[in-house]
Amino acid sequence: MTSPNAEPHPTADGIYDVESNDPDGRLVDRAGLDPAALGEIGAVMSALGALRESEDRLSEASLAYMKLGRTDMRALHFLIVAENEGRVATPGAIAAHLRITTPSTTKLLDRLERGGHVVRAIHPSDRRAFAITVTPETREAAYRTVGVQQAKRFHAAARLSSEEREVVTRFLRDMAAEIDVSGEDWAQPGH
Repeated sequence: MTSPNAEPHPTADGIYDVESNDPDGRLVDRAGLDPAALGEIGAVMSALGALRESEDRLSEASLAYMKLGRTDMRALHFLIVAENEGRVATPGAIAAHLRITTPSTTKLLDRLERGGHVVRAIHPSDRRAFAITVTPETREAAYRTVGVQQAKRFHAAARLSSEEREVVTRFLRDMAAEIDVSGEDWAQPGH
């Protein structure tokens, strides 16, 4: 229950509205955009927000179900894909994919092995290295839960025409490039 003096919360759609986020035009130049275009852009931003929220809920549910952390789940996904592609996954490949240090990778693999999620074996062609695989039980649990949900994305993309997929792909790549922080000083570690 809210108090009578509490400010109303923005609506779910309004939270992404450019006028609500940037009333003074300090962030977004809206010159040449009519109210209809601004509304359409707001609808796109709202849809992206809904997608992000759905992804967050899926991620939280899968982490709770599997009793693992985000990095653990990302490692398992990498291992499943590597196995599906017939590649041997090594601790070094896992570290590179996750962008973590060798000691962090060792701790991760120790934890996953203790939990019965992965198996370490001698690499088939390099006796000095380890090959890491997901246990059949963990693979099946991942497939039945998060895998089934993630696969539904395919259906949404399949319902689009070829031209629509091209537009969506270009839009998503453009947006990813626009918000990339790799060149921003404020976003660098230790800054």
